[in-house]
Amino acid sequence: MRAHHIMSRRVLTIRPEAPVSDAIKLMLAHHISGLPVVDAAGSLVGMLCESDFVRRGEIGTAHERNRLLSMLMGSERVAGEFVKERGRKVEQVMSRGLVTTTEQAQLNEVADMMERRHLNHIPVMRDNRIVGIITRTDFLSAVAGSLIGVSGYSGGDNKLRRAVLAALAKIAWQPIGLNIRVKDGVVLLRGVISGENAHRAVIVTCENVPGVGRVDDQLYLQSTRPDPEDEYGGGDFVSLPMEPSTLDDEPL
Repeated sequence: MRAHHIMSRRVLTIRPEAPVSDAIKLMLAHHISGLPVVDAAGSLVGMLCESDFVRRGEIGTAHERNRLLSMLMGSERVAGEFVKERGRKVEQVMSRGLVTTTEQAQLNEVADMMERRHLNHIPVMRDNRIVGIITRTDFLSAVAGSLIGVSGYSGGDNKLRRAVLAALAKIAWQPIGLNIRVKDGVVLLRGVISGENAHRAVIVTCENVPGVGRVDDQLYLQSTRPDPEDEYGGGDFVSLPMEPSTLDDEPL
């Protein structure tokens, strides 16, 4: 997926000379946590976010620096801090270190930027103009749409079983042994697994195969392995690193 697939196209903006109070009213009225700041020419010059209001003189959270600390920090830095925490214009409070992306950027690249820079918003640009914005909520909406939009699998249980086996064959770790059966879209898992995380990963892998309605988990951790004749219910085990077979009950 690319940035334009999930970005919000209706972007509210504000001018740098606008009063901070107007920006706050706009953010609260539209339930948004960030406002791009654009100049008269439409160029992006800053971002105003909720985090810019955490330290404010009005609520007693502004930094109070003693003279010695102010000297150590440097007068320019302390003065800039004072302006940001008490400024009445958007340009005095906004963040200027902009991180942007483009419409064609790969979504994983956008996710990397947000994660690495601890960002909640990334403006999407086209020819130096803002055409959208991506927030963490947009990622949430994209995931929700993907989950809700998954359609049923019409290829039958045999084909679904092969799809499950193919998905499990791609995992980087190797389960000890799995017996996999599919009936009416329900995946039955029996066998031995080496650890809790591997156990959960097998379940998640199966659940993410389109058409799987439910996973019947009857796996055992290696330390609690039962007598195979009592619990496994027969059938062949599969060896996951190899290509899946074309026959329903033959091992990989």
